[in-house]
Amino acid sequence: MTIFTVNKTINKTIYQAFGLHFDSEILLPELLQRQDTQEADVNIEIQDLSEWRSVVNTRENNFTMQSIGFMFEIPNTALFCIQDGKRIGIHPFPDADMDKIRLYVLGTCMGVLLLQRGILPLHGSAVVINNKAYAFVGESGAGKSTLASTFVQSGFQLLSDDVIAVSYENGEPVVHPAYPQQKLWKESLDLFGMSEDQFKPLHDEVSKFAIPVTKHFHNKTVPLAGVFELVKMDSEYVAMREMNRLERLHAMMLHTYRGALIPRLGLKQWHFSSAAALAGELFALQILRPTTGFTAPELMNQIMRKIYQEEMQGDTIYSTEHFN
Repeated sequence: MTIFTVNKTINKTIYQAFGLHFDSEILLPELLQRQDTQEADVNIEIQDLSEWRSVVNTRENNFTMQSIGFMFEIPNTALFCIQDGKRIGIHPFPDADMDKIRLYVLGTCMGVLLLQRGILPLHGSAVVINNKAYAFVGESGAGKSTLASTFVQSGFQLLSDDVIAVSYENGEPVVHPAYPQQKLWKESLDLFGMSEDQFKPLHDEVSKFAIPVTKHFHNKTVPLAGVFELVKMDSEYVAMREMNRLERLHAMMLHTYRGALIPRLGLKQWHFSSAAALAGELFALQILRPTTGFTAPELMNQIMRKIYQEEMQGDTIYSTEHFN
Protein backbone atom coordinates (compact mmCIF):
# COMPACT_ATOMS: atom_id res chain seq x y z
CA MET A 1 0.00 0.00 0.00
CA THR A 2 1.30 3.45 -0.90
CA ILE A 3 1.84 5.75 2.02
CA PHE A 4 2.93 9.32 2.47
CA THR A 5 6.71 9.49 2.87
CA VAL A 6 9.15 12.01 4.29
CA ASN A 7 12.74 12.59 3.29
CA LYS A 8 14.61 11.24 6.33
CA THR A 9 17.67 13.37 5.59
CA ILE A 10 15.93 16.63 6.43
CA ASN A 11 16.14 18.01 9.94
CA LYS A 12 13.24 17.42 12.24
CA THR A 13 11.57 20.44 13.79
CA ILE A 14 11.60 20.86 17.56
CA TYR A 15 8.42 22.16 19.20
CA GLN A 16 7.11 22.70 22.70
CA ALA A 17 3.62 22.19 24.12
CA PHE A 18 2.00 20.77 27.27
CA GLY A 19 5.29 21.06 29.14
CA LEU A 20 7.00 18.71 26.66
CA HIS A 21 9.51 18.98 23.81
CA PHE A 22 8.51 17.37 20.51
CA ASP A 23 10.83 16.29 17.71
CA SER A 24 8.58 16.09 14.65
CA GLU A 25 8.94 14.85 11.08
CA ILE A 26 5.78 16.70 10.08
CA LEU A 27 5.34 20.44 10.28
CA LEU A 28 3.13 21.59 13.16
CA PRO A 29 2.80 25.34 12.60
CA GLU A 30 0.33 25.62 15.47
CA LEU A 31 3.05 24.84 18.03
CA LEU A 32 5.83 27.06 19.31
CA GLN A 33 9.24 26.14 17.93
CA ARG A 34 12.38 25.72 20.03
CA GLN A 35 15.84 26.69 18.86
CA ASP A 36 17.85 24.63 21.35
CA THR A 37 19.08 21.07 20.85
CA GLN A 38 17.69 19.67 24.07
CA GLU A 39 16.69 16.03 23.82
CA ALA A 40 13.04 15.60 22.92
CA ASP A 41 10.49 14.09 25.28
CA VAL A 42 8.38 12.87 22.35
CA ASN A 43 9.14 11.92 18.75
CA ILE A 44 6.51 12.36 16.06
CA GLU A 45 7.37 10.19 13.08
CA ILE A 46 6.05 8.87 9.80
CA GLN A 47 5.86 5.13 10.41
CA ASP A 48 4.90 2.14 8.27
CA LEU A 49 2.05 0.58 10.23
CA SER A 50 0.48 -1.34 7.35
CA GLU A 51 0.84 -4.74 9.07
CA TRP A 52 -1.39 -3.51 11.90
CA ARG A 53 -4.20 -2.08 9.81
CA SER A 54 -6.23 -5.28 9.58
CA VAL A 55 -5.96 -5.71 13.35
CA VAL A 56 -7.17 -2.19 14.05
CA ASN A 57 -10.05 -2.54 11.60
CA THR A 58 -11.43 -5.56 13.46
CA ARG A 59 -11.77 -3.59 16.71
CA GLU A 60 -14.82 -1.62 17.75
CA ASN A 61 -14.55 2.04 16.71
CA ASN A 62 -11.06 1.38 15.26
CA PHE A 63 -9.41 2.04 18.65
CA THR A 64 -7.23 -0.68 20.14
CA MET A 65 -4.34 -1.33 22.49
CA GLN A 66 -1.67 -3.50 20.91
CA SER A 67 1.85 -4.55 21.86
CA ILE A 68 3.26 -1.75 19.70
CA GLY A 69 1.13 0.91 21.39
CA PHE A 70 -2.34 2.45 21.38
CA MET A 71 -3.63 2.56 17.81
CA PHE A 72 -6.56 4.09 15.97
CA GLU A 73 -7.55 4.72 12.38
CA ILE A 74 -9.33 7.69 10.85
CA PRO A 75 -10.76 6.58 7.48
CA ASN A 76 -9.18 8.20 4.41
CA THR A 77 -6.74 10.01 6.70
CA ALA A 78 -4.21 7.94 8.64
CA LEU A 79 -3.42 5.18 11.08
CA PHE A 80 -1.95 6.48 14.34
CA CYS A 81 0.09 4.77 17.05
CA ILE A 82 0.98 6.32 20.43
CA GLN A 83 3.75 4.44 22.23
CA ASP A 84 4.54 4.73 25.95
CA GLY A 85 3.99 8.46 26.01
CA LYS A 86 7.18 8.92 23.99
CA ARG A 87 6.33 8.45 20.33
CA ILE A 88 3.51 9.24 17.93
CA GLY A 89 3.65 7.18 14.75
CA ILE A 90 1.67 8.34 11.72
CA HIS A 91 0.83 6.18 8.71
CA PRO A 92 -0.88 8.59 6.26
CA PHE A 93 -3.18 7.15 3.61
CA PRO A 94 -2.94 8.19 -0.05
CA ASP A 95 -4.18 11.72 -0.78
CA ALA A 96 -4.75 12.36 2.92
CA ASP A 97 -5.52 15.90 4.07
CA MET A 98 -2.50 16.97 6.13
CA ASP A 99 -4.60 19.56 7.96
CA LYS A 100 -6.83 16.75 9.19
CA ILE A 101 -3.82 14.62 10.15
CA ARG A 102 -2.44 17.50 12.23
CA LEU A 103 -5.85 17.95 13.86
CA TYR A 104 -5.74 14.37 15.16
CA VAL A 105 -2.08 14.59 16.13
CA LEU A 106 -2.79 17.69 18.23
CA GLY A 107 -6.07 16.28 19.53
CA THR A 108 -6.62 12.57 20.14
CA CYS A 109 -2.93 11.65 19.89
CA MET A 110 -1.94 14.31 22.40
CA GLY A 111 -4.74 13.29 24.75
CA VAL A 112 -3.61 9.65 24.73
CA LEU A 113 0.05 10.66 25.02
CA LEU A 114 -0.64 12.80 28.10
CA LEU A 115 -2.63 9.98 29.71
CA GLN A 116 0.24 7.57 29.07
CA ARG A 117 2.63 10.01 30.75
CA GLY A 118 0.43 10.40 33.84
CA ILE A 119 -0.72 13.92 32.93
CA LEU A 120 -4.47 14.49 33.31
CA PRO A 121 -5.93 16.11 30.16
CA LEU A 122 -9.14 18.00 30.85
CA HIS A 123 -11.45 18.87 27.97
CA GLY A 124 -11.81 22.62 27.95
CA SER A 125 -10.03 25.96 27.86
CA ALA A 126 -7.81 27.63 30.44
CA VAL A 127 -6.91 31.27 30.97
CA VAL A 128 -4.52 33.06 33.34
CA ILE A 129 -6.01 35.36 35.98
CA ASN A 130 -3.79 36.88 38.66
CA ASN A 131 -0.96 34.50 37.73
CA LYS A 132 -3.17 31.46 38.24
CA ALA A 133 -4.91 29.12 35.82
CA TYR A 134 -8.68 28.82 35.69
CA ALA A 135 -10.20 26.09 33.55
CA PHE A 136 -13.54 26.06 31.76
CA VAL A 137 -14.81 22.53 31.16
CA GLY A 138 -18.05 21.13 29.78
CA GLU A 139 -19.66 19.09 27.06
CA SER A 140 -19.07 19.94 23.40
CA GLY A 141 -21.01 23.08 22.54
CA ALA A 142 -21.19 24.31 26.14
CA GLY A 143 -19.31 27.49 25.20
CA LYS A 144 -15.86 26.83 26.69
CA SER A 145 -13.83 28.33 23.85
CA THR A 146 -16.25 31.22 23.41
CA LEU A 147 -15.95 32.09 27.09
CA ALA A 148 -12.15 31.82 26.96
CA SER A 149 -12.12 34.06 23.89
CA THR A 150 -14.14 36.65 25.81
CA PHE A 151 -11.44 36.66 28.49
CA VAL A 152 -8.69 36.92 25.87
CA GLN A 153 -10.40 39.85 24.17
CA SER A 154 -10.66 41.52 27.57
CA GLY A 155 -6.89 41.40 28.03
CA PHE A 156 -6.30 38.07 29.77
CA GLN A 157 -3.94 35.40 28.47
CA LEU A 158 -4.83 31.99 27.07
CA LEU A 159 -3.08 28.89 28.40
CA SER A 160 -4.85 26.18 26.47
CA ASP A 161 -7.83 25.49 24.26
CA ASP A 162 -9.43 22.04 23.91
CA VAL A 163 -6.82 20.06 25.88
CA ILE A 164 -5.81 21.26 29.38
CA ALA A 165 -2.73 19.39 30.62
CA VAL A 166 -2.79 19.11 34.44
CA SER A 167 0.02 17.62 36.51
CA TYR A 168 1.57 18.20 39.94
CA GLU A 169 4.64 20.19 40.88
CA ASN A 170 5.74 20.29 44.53
CA GLY A 171 2.42 18.73 45.48
CA GLU A 172 0.32 21.42 43.77
CA PRO A 173 -1.76 21.06 40.57
CA VAL A 174 -0.45 23.08 37.64
CA VAL A 175 -1.51 23.67 34.04
CA HIS A 176 1.06 23.47 31.24
CA PRO A 177 0.64 25.84 28.28
CA ALA A 178 -0.57 24.25 25.05
CA TYR A 179 -0.12 26.43 21.96
CA PRO A 180 -1.27 29.91 20.87
CA GLN A 181 -4.44 29.01 19.01
CA GLN A 182 -8.15 28.81 19.69
CA LYS A 183 -10.77 26.83 17.83
CA LEU A 184 -14.03 28.67 17.32
CA TRP A 185 -17.18 27.73 15.45
CA LYS A 186 -18.49 30.11 12.82
CA GLU A 187 -21.37 31.01 15.15
CA SER A 188 -18.88 32.25 17.74
CA LEU A 189 -17.02 34.30 15.13
CA ASP A 190 -20.31 35.94 14.20
CA LEU A 191 -21.03 36.77 17.85
CA PHE A 192 -17.65 38.49 18.17
CA GLY A 193 -18.09 40.32 14.87
CA MET A 194 -15.17 38.44 13.32
CA SER A 195 -15.12 37.48 9.65
CA GLU A 196 -14.43 33.85 8.78
CA ASP A 197 -12.43 35.08 5.77
CA GLN A 198 -9.66 36.13 8.16
CA PHE A 199 -9.08 32.62 9.49
CA LYS A 200 -8.27 29.15 8.24
CA PRO A 201 -10.77 26.30 8.73
CA LEU A 202 -9.37 23.44 10.81
CA HIS A 203 -10.12 21.22 7.82
CA ASP A 204 -12.61 21.08 4.98
CA GLU A 205 -15.23 19.00 6.80
CA VAL A 206 -16.08 21.37 9.66
CA SER A 207 -17.05 25.02 10.06
CA LYS A 208 -14.60 25.50 12.92
CA PHE A 209 -11.73 27.92 12.52
CA ALA A 210 -8.19 28.30 13.87
CA ILE A 211 -7.80 31.64 15.67
CA PRO A 212 -4.18 32.67 16.41
CA VAL A 213 -3.68 34.26 19.85
CA THR A 214 0.09 34.71 19.83
CA LYS A 215 0.03 38.12 21.53
CA HIS A 216 -2.29 36.85 24.26
CA PHE A 217 -0.70 33.48 24.98
CA HIS A 218 0.90 32.57 28.30
CA ASN A 219 3.81 30.20 27.63
CA LYS A 220 4.72 29.29 31.21
CA THR A 221 3.30 26.70 33.58
CA VAL A 222 1.06 28.19 36.29
CA PRO A 223 -0.81 26.82 39.34
CA LEU A 224 -4.36 25.61 38.75
CA ALA A 225 -6.60 27.64 41.06
CA GLY A 226 -10.09 26.63 39.96
CA VAL A 227 -12.42 24.93 37.51
CA PHE A 228 -15.74 26.17 36.15
CA GLU A 229 -18.08 23.61 34.61
CA LEU A 230 -20.38 25.08 31.94
CA VAL A 231 -23.81 23.48 31.65
CA LYS A 232 -26.56 24.58 29.28
CA MET A 233 -30.06 24.73 30.75
CA ASP A 234 -33.55 25.85 29.74
CA SER A 235 -33.56 29.16 31.57
CA GLU A 236 -33.40 32.87 30.87
CA TYR A 237 -30.73 33.55 33.47
CA VAL A 238 -27.17 32.62 34.37
CA ALA A 239 -26.81 30.77 37.66
CA MET A 240 -23.69 29.74 39.58
CA ARG A 241 -23.31 27.16 42.33
CA GLU A 242 -20.45 25.58 44.21
CA MET A 243 -19.96 21.85 43.71
CA ASN A 244 -19.41 19.45 46.56
CA ARG A 245 -16.53 16.99 46.52
CA LEU A 246 -18.51 14.18 44.88
CA GLU A 247 -19.76 16.54 42.17
CA ARG A 248 -16.22 17.78 41.59
CA LEU A 249 -15.00 14.20 41.22
CA HIS A 250 -17.76 13.49 38.70
CA ALA A 251 -16.89 16.63 36.72
CA MET A 252 -13.15 15.82 36.61
CA MET A 253 -13.86 12.29 35.35
CA LEU A 254 -16.61 13.31 32.94
CA HIS A 255 -14.57 16.09 31.36
CA THR A 256 -11.30 14.23 30.93
CA TYR A 257 -10.24 14.61 27.31
CA ARG A 258 -10.87 11.37 25.38
CA GLY A 259 -12.00 9.79 28.63
CA ALA A 260 -13.81 7.00 26.79
CA LEU A 261 -10.41 5.61 25.80
CA ILE A 262 -9.16 5.24 29.37
CA PRO A 263 -10.42 1.65 29.91
CA ARG A 264 -8.66 0.55 26.70
CA LEU A 265 -5.47 2.16 27.97
CA GLY A 266 -5.73 0.23 31.24
CA LEU A 267 -5.79 3.47 33.24
CA LYS A 268 -9.15 3.32 35.06
CA GLN A 269 -7.66 3.19 38.56
CA TRP A 270 -5.10 5.88 37.79
CA HIS A 271 -7.83 8.06 36.31
CA PHE A 272 -10.07 7.71 39.36
CA SER A 273 -7.21 8.41 41.76
CA SER A 274 -6.04 11.45 39.77
CA ALA A 275 -9.55 12.88 39.48
CA ALA A 276 -10.23 12.25 43.16
CA ALA A 277 -7.01 13.98 44.22
CA LEU A 278 -7.86 17.01 42.11
CA ALA A 279 -11.48 17.10 43.30
CA GLY A 280 -10.36 16.94 46.92
CA GLU A 281 -8.54 20.27 46.89
CA LEU A 282 -9.92 22.24 43.96
CA PHE A 283 -12.13 25.32 43.99
CA ALA A 284 -14.88 24.42 41.52
CA LEU A 285 -18.17 25.97 40.46
CA GLN A 286 -20.89 24.88 38.10
CA ILE A 287 -22.26 27.58 35.82
CA LEU A 288 -25.75 27.08 34.45
CA ARG A 289 -26.24 29.15 31.31
CA PRO A 290 -29.21 29.62 28.95
CA THR A 291 -29.25 27.54 25.78
CA THR A 292 -29.79 30.67 23.68
CA GLY A 293 -28.25 34.11 23.57
CA PHE A 294 -24.71 35.43 23.88
CA THR A 295 -24.04 35.11 27.61
CA ALA A 296 -20.21 35.00 27.58
CA PRO A 297 -19.67 38.63 28.76
CA GLU A 298 -22.07 38.12 31.68
CA LEU A 299 -20.41 34.80 32.52
CA MET A 300 -17.00 36.48 32.54
CA ASN A 301 -18.18 39.20 34.91
CA GLN A 302 -19.73 36.70 37.32
CA ILE A 303 -16.62 34.51 37.23
CA MET A 304 -14.37 37.48 37.91
CA ARG A 305 -16.47 38.57 40.87
CA LYS A 306 -16.37 35.07 42.32
CA ILE A 307 -12.60 34.83 41.86
CA TYR A 308 -12.25 38.25 43.48
CA GLN A 309 -14.27 37.07 46.49
CA GLU A 310 -12.11 33.96 46.82
CA GLU A 311 -8.91 35.97 46.54
CA MET A 312 -10.09 38.46 49.16
CA GLN A 313 -10.91 35.64 51.57
CA GLY A 314 -7.37 34.41 51.06
CA ASP A 315 -6.02 37.94 51.77
CA THR A 316 -4.55 38.14 48.26
CA ILE A 317 -4.27 41.59 46.70
CA TYR A 318 -6.21 41.47 43.43
CA SER A 319 -6.56 44.01 40.65
CA THR A 320 -10.12 45.25 40.10
CA GLU A 321 -9.30 46.57 36.65
CA HIS A 322 -11.58 44.11 34.82
CA PHE A 323 -14.61 44.50 37.10
CA ASN A 324 -15.63 47.92 35.85
